[in-house]
Amino acid sequence: MMRKVLTFIMAGGKGERLLPLTKDRTKPAVPFGGIYRIIDFTLSNCINSGLRRMYILTQYKSSSLQRHIRLGWNFLPSELAQFIELLPAQQRVGESWYLGTADAIYQNLYTLEMDKPDEVLILAGDHIYKMNYYNMIDFHRDNDADLTVGVVEVEKEKSLHFGVVEVDSLNRVIGFQEKPKAPKIIPGKPDKIYASMGIYVFKHPVIEQELHDDAKRIGSSHDFGKDIIPQMLKKGLKVVAYNFASENKTEGQYWRDIGTIDAYYEANMDLIQASPTFNMYDKDWPIRTFQEQFAPAKTVHSGEEIAGRIGLVLDSIVAGGCVVSGGKVQRSILSPNVRVNSFSEVYDSILMEGVNVSRYAKIKRAIIDKDVNIPQGMVIGYDLAEDKKRFFVSDSGIVVVAKGTEIK
Repeated sequence: MMRKVLTFIMAGGKGERLLPLTKDRTKPAVPFGGIYRIIDFTLSNCINSGLRRMYILTQYKSSSLQRHIRLGWNFLPSELAQFIELLPAQQRVGESWYLGTADAIYQNLYTLEMDKPDEVLILAGDHIYKMNYYNMIDFHRDNDADLTVGVVEVEKEKSLHFGVVEVDSLNRVIGFQEKPKAPKIIPGKPDKIYASMGIYVFKHPVIEQELHDDAKRIGSSHDFGKDIIPQMLKKGLKVVAYNFASENKTEGQYWRDIGTIDAYYEANMDLIQASPTFNMYDKDWPIRTFQEQFAPAKTVHSGEEIAGRIGLVLDSIVAGGCVVSGGKVQRSILSPNVRVNSFSEVYDSILMEGVNVSRYAKIKRAIIDKDVNIPQGMVIGYDLAEDKKRFFVSDSGIVVVAKGTEIK
């Protein structure tokens, strides 16, 4: 039965609210949690769910994503009709690139005709969560639904950040609202709403028909939430909601849309808690990624504090290749090949691959993107007014230093 599902992963978004982290890369390719890319979580969910036929739809600044997929996810045997394949925008049906989530699938309808699946699973490649997609597919089949929409319960006051799915008492979808001020609540839960997860299961004939109809509609934004769902409801087709069930094995349903710098920072900081709300250490649900060959992480001068010089790491994630040489790191994430030198201090920060923190530098509540050298004595995160003159500073005061920035 598993061979009858074809999966599309949306990975072409600009992620403009994540600038400058998306200055040189698409949002799903943004590093996360020290060694991962954001898309690794969706792909790992697919592999752990038993899904083996996946297309990744790319468009915006996709070179680093393509490299990551080629190096880390090229392991499925093609002779068994299993694959993870990239589908860049190709103007197959006209002069336009992908115009929306629905149009991205429409421009690749030839793959449906070629693979002939029973169901089509559509996923977003830019969220952090664990989910068994086959439970949702079984739910879709059991309900004989034309479309099943993945939803997650969130607080009503957060409705401005999500597409809100309106359901009746039987969990049939009866409406969709895009970031409403006055959202429809979950029946029986006046303080909760169903937020769309950007996850859809379609019957194969239904999605083909709906995408053809949508392509002809003048004024359509070619989006599943804004256009496809409302048009299906008007036709009386059966659309049901599937309430997210996490594989996280911790209390609560962990699902994060890390669409802003502050949300991205908070999700990373979740990982360094004594009891992380997101469990990356479950061997029954592993998170895969590509890892280059680095030497083990190392601290230097860790037992010889001399006038403030000590190699110390507390409550942090430290990837391979890192050297903390006489500096102090606390409540932070160090990606591969980071060096923290003597008398420097790093607190509550995310340092990406290849960052060098020179002597006497001080960093607090900052995100330092790849290949940045922090000069000797540099101070970041302590004077936001001064930081704003050179770097991006988020609403909550997170300082972001863009990839490859030369700091003088």
